[in-house]
Amino acid sequence: MDRGVLIGGIIFGLLLAMPVILPIVGANYLSGLLIKAMLLAIAALSLDLIIGHGGMVSLGHAAFIGIGAYATAISLENGIEEILLLFLIALGATASIALVTGVLALRTSGVYFLMITLAFGQMTFFTLTSLAAYGGDDGLTLWSLATLFGSDIVQEGEGLYFFVLVILIFTWIGVWRISRSRFGRVLKAARDNPKRAEVMGYPVARYQLIAYVIAACIAGISGLLLVQYAEFVSPSIAAWQRSGDLIVAIVLGGLGSRNGAILGAFFIVIMEEFLSSIFHEWRLIYGPLLVLLVLYAKGGLSDLILPKSSGGGA
Repeated sequence: MDRGVLIGGIIFGLLLAMPVILPIVGANYLSGLLIKAMLLAIAALSLDLIIGHGGMVSLGHAAFIGIGAYATAISLENGIEEILLLFLIALGATASIALVTGVLALRTSGVYFLMITLAFGQMTFFTLTSLAAYGGDDGLTLWSLATLFGSDIVQEGEGLYFFVLVILIFTWIGVWRISRSRFGRVLKAARDNPKRAEVMGYPVARYQLIAYVIAACIAGISGLLLVQYAEFVSPSIAAWQRSGDLIVAIVLGGLGSRNGAILGAFFIVIMEEFLSSIFHEWRLIYGPLLVLLVLYAKGGLSDLILPKSSGGGA
């Protein structure tokens, strides 16, 4: 068996068991922390598709989380509550905007691509702060949440937990299947040597644009789920700092590895919660800890758990 699949199976097995384990140890409150980590992992997986596999470093990826979240919140405010319909709305909003911005951004590469995506992210952030009808800079508290076929099963508790977990598993499978497909191999070839890929007859820009749109759609779905979990939305979720958190997660976990984005996301959320609970100035420890991990675990957490020489790729 591919050992990367085995590591992923262990991660998802533990997550499936947590709703049973947490009440036994008297730690029910941790289920919310796990949902928060899973939401970050979904967004991190989407960014890893374009950075780890496509080499397109974006500092505006959180904008798509914000677009998906606000598309959901505005729809809920207007009486649309069926979550499957909200999925379509969030996907449509993020895909259409990603298509337009991607066409513009992918005319460049490297630091220029990074700066254009950063500019787009900031433009989205300030646009959301200007939506006075939906809370503006203060955000919007939601008084109704999405339902599944009229049922409130996905609104809180174990129902929401397992719904987010299922989306995480499908995202994990989907991103890896894409990376292992012919499309993914062309994307990696374009990352390593775009001129050679063009000479071989592959339309590099088209492949990169498709990957960019797919990643945006996944990020939009994470925004929808974030609204469902937090029952609140604000422009801060589209800030460039959140894009930075996603980059830290995938670099820390291991770029382009099967489980790196998930490991990095869970490490960030759990360490932030743990350190902040015992030390007020927790960032004084958290920052150097990240630096040490980056310096001495160059393949990320996935390489620490499963060195590449052993095969499989965590």
